[in-house]
This record gives sequence, structure tokens and C-alpha cells, in this order.
Amino acid sequence: MTMFANIRAVISPIQSATKDRKGITALEYGLAAALVALVIIGGARTFGTNVSTLFTGIGTTVGTTSTTIPQ
Repeated sequence: MTMFANIRAVISPIQSATKDRKGITALEYGLAAALVALVIIGGARTFGTNVSTLFTGIGTTVGTTSTTIPQ
């Protein structure tokens, strides 16, 4: 009988740990936050590149425009 009691004493904390979902939920939230951060970084990088290209084009157009006033 004592052998079964010893086995139960070892298995009981493991069973209660598998029923506890707090750690798993925190991990899921952490993974979701990391994914959102990656999407935001990727979007910001793409947006920044597009804005940079736009302003470079505008700067080139303004720089090549003639500054003399026709008479």
C-alpha cells in the first residue's frame, strides 16, 4: 500500500500542474504580442520606405525644376 501512496504523491502535483492553464495562457499572450509586434515593425518599415521614395521623387522633381521666370 505504501508504494501506491508514494506513486500517488509523485503523480498528484503533475496532474494538478497539467490542469493549471495560467502559464499556458501567459505564453499564448506572449506569442500573440510578439506576432503583433512583428506585423507592426514590418508595416512601419514598408511605410517608411514608401514615404522615403515619395519624398525623394518630390525632391528630385523640385530640384530639376527651372527657377527662371519666363518673360
